[in-house]
Amino acid sequence: MASPSVTALFLDLGGVLLTNGWDRAARRRAAARFALDLEEFEERHHLTFTTLELGKLRLDEYLDRVVFHQPRSFGREEFRRFMFDQSRADPAMLALVGALRSRYDLKTAVVSNEGRELAEYRIRAFELTKLVDFFVVSSFVGARKPDADIFRFALDVAQVEPARVAYLEDRPMFVDVARGLGLQAIRHTDIDSTRAALAARGLVTDS
Repeated sequence: MASPSVTALFLDLGGVLLTNGWDRAARRRAAARFALDLEEFEERHHLTFTTLELGKLRLDEYLDRVVFHQPRSFGREEFRRFMFDQSRADPAMLALVGALRSRYDLKTAVVSNEGRELAEYRIRAFELTKLVDFFVVSSFVGARKPDADIFRFALDVAQVEPARVAYLEDRPMFVDVARGLGLQAIRHTDIDSTRAALAARGLVTDS
């Protein structure tokens, strides 16, 4: 059974359970699909996206600033659908987390940087409420990784000591921040190495 030191599993969303929701590759695809000036698109995105992820900007306002600041041959809903359609699940990771949660009765939480509308879509589309107990998303709580406050918020909600948390994250800086707070942070690059790192902490599955 699990080491008694691990009672909770915190998870990044994009890059761990799902693909990234709106990353550079997705924006390149959008620029090609909708004939956008990629350089201008990226500049406007980077000037605006942090505000979106902190929940201080709605998706429609982001689109006004980044895409629809000039007339377009396509509509807002078409572009929104394209954005949402970039998300894909990692079935193997979802199955691994589900198996560990069930076997060890782990508290599970998502700790993620995402805009509200995209996060809500992804939670709903992939039925993540069946797998995750609560969601600490940057746009929900007004704190964004690498701000340590987002991890502290998750720890307060879970009512668990940092050392009792295994945290899966694909970005090295965020792994470092979590480790600095005392979480057992694991950099996720592929399922085999993540499964091995979890097993080293006493979280093992039959497969």
